Amino acid sequence: MFYRKRKKSSILESRSSLVLTFMACAVYFFLMLPSVVVVPMSFGDKDEFEFPPSSMSFYLYEKFFTDKSWISATEQSFKVASGTLLLSLILGVSAAYGLVRGKFRGAKALTIFFLSPMLMPAITVALGLYLYFSLLGLSGSTFGLILGHTLVATPFVIITSMSGLRYVDINLENAALILGANRITIFLKVTLPILRPSIIAGGLFSFLISFDEVVIAWFIAGAKTITLPVKMYSSIRWEVSPVLAAVSSLLTMVSIIIFISAALFQKRK
Repeated sequence: MFYRKRKKSSILESRSSLVLTFMACAVYFFLMLPSVVVVPMSFGDKDEFEFPPSSMSFYLYEKFFTDKSWISATEQSFKVASGTLLLSLILGVSAAYGLVRGKFRGAKALTIFFLSPMLMPAITVALGLYLYFSLLGLSGSTFGLILGHTLVATPFVIITSMSGLRYVDINLENAALILGANRITIFLKVTLPILRPSIIAGGLFSFLISFDEVVIAWFIAGAKTITLPVKMYSSIRWEVSPVLAAVSSLLTMVSIIIFISAALFQKRK
């Protein structure tokens, strides 16, 4: 009797597992469907959206790479994302090291404070930055964009760095300290090389977050500092250009490459 009940429960568990797997696959397919539609459209040869395209060509990609406004916005996005990557790594890795290795009261509260930009609505952060940067004269500047994106990207660097630091044996640092190395030398020569995969993964995530960010950039960017996501959003509002399909496909490819690279570095760690 007990064997029958156990067998019946295992059958029910396997069926529920299959149902959950099917639902998860359905959700992923639903989320990926726009990309499945947009990518073929990006190879159309007309100045209008067409699915499926009547013929395949690189016409829309050519229009993107020969349009100065699109290229200027792309260069601005790369510039801001690169600055955000560098600044968020400096702040995020330093904060993570202090939170993991430091023993002081209020460490948990400080951790929550550092990660709070992840919990706040983007529109709230963007409005606050706009009002604050307007007083400082940073609105419409590239440096203001870098600071705003660093605010939302640094928590991801902190998380990946804290995760990596927990796997770094503290005895290695103590051994270096006993041998006469100071704290800065230990951090640069012992901790950072071991933590390199986590740092690279966090940097890639911060670059992608900055490159795709639109809400903060919409509030802070000026006429000469428009980023690619802001240019795309403006194009959707004021002109429905088929070049958007090519830009979206390129951004999807960049995102996939960055996520795969981050996953490989995390696996290597």
